Amino acid sequence: MKFCHIAPVPHLDLVKNRSAHLTLAHLIDSNGPWESEGHEEYIKFYQQEAAMNSGEPYVNIMDNSGFELYKAQLPMFPPQELLGLAEKVKATHIVLPDHPSHPSMVGIDDAKIYAPQFKEAGYGTFFVPQSDIGDLEDLITSFAWAASSPLIDYIGISILAVPNAYNCERGNNLQRFVSRWKFMNEIKARGLLSLAKSNGKKIHFLGMVDGPNEIQFLSPFKRFINSWDSSSAIWHGLNGYGFDDTPGGLLHGKFHMPVDFNHKLEQDKEDNEFFEKLAKENMEWIDRLVYAYLWGLEAKVEVRDEISEVA
Repeated sequence: MKFCHIAPVPHLDLVKNRSAHLTLAHLIDSNGPWESEGHEEYIKFYQQEAAMNSGEPYVNIMDNSGFELYKAQLPMFPPQELLGLAEKVKATHIVLPDHPSHPSMVGIDDAKIYAPQFKEAGYGTFFVPQSDIGDLEDLITSFAWAASSPLIDYIGISILAVPNAYNCERGNNLQRFVSRWKFMNEIKARGLLSLAKSNGKKIHFLGMVDGPNEIQFLSPFKRFINSWDSSSAIWHGLNGYGFDDTPGGLLHGKFHMPVDFNHKLEQDKEDNEFFEKLAKENMEWIDRLVYAYLWGLEAKVEVRDEISEVA
């Protein structure tokens, strides 16, 4: 199981030398509607990461930035553009076009068109099941299609799609926090997790709903979870919030200011060092949770190496 920490562009050194990354299309594209700085710096960093990991198992999933663009009410990237963006950061996989709050067949139909094109270009494919708001059965239908389709390599369990399907995306945090646990139980009971695994699909958790202890909460499904991503550790740390021993891992809950990918520390040097140290400690906190609850004893040496590199 690999964890992909996501950092603002000025703090990319925090994720240097890791074997798994999730990159964001809107941070690669310098011509898009998203106001972002450092496109060239972002591209160069991930090119270097790919070069340094050329002889090792390495994953760079390029997200289509669907979550960020949906929240900002901006148009999604045309699928044809994703191939060029993926090449710039030497991605290994591309997230197919997904359509939050739309019927499952919209995304499935797109996947049938574009997955063969992405595979022909040498990329693995990543599908995010979606549905209308409040239509759990449609989300399950979308997952079942991906679990069976030879076109799909990764299936993403979304921080947005699952709460949407339970009609609690705008509800209280507890409902959102347990939504993916509830969904995993549902698809396991229907045999769909076993189907996905038997067909060689990898399952990736997109984002964290609230605190880091969602990792522990979902540990009953550890044999089905291959990777996870979040900006939570770094973004909370850079804003002065450390993870803790409360049930969710964040005493006051998630810091709800959207991630500013241009974020720079402007305090004095001592404050800068404190916030960066806190971000690193948060990363280590998550890495330890991943080791303790998802990796198992056989990963002991590897996780120590990975944590030491981050530190």
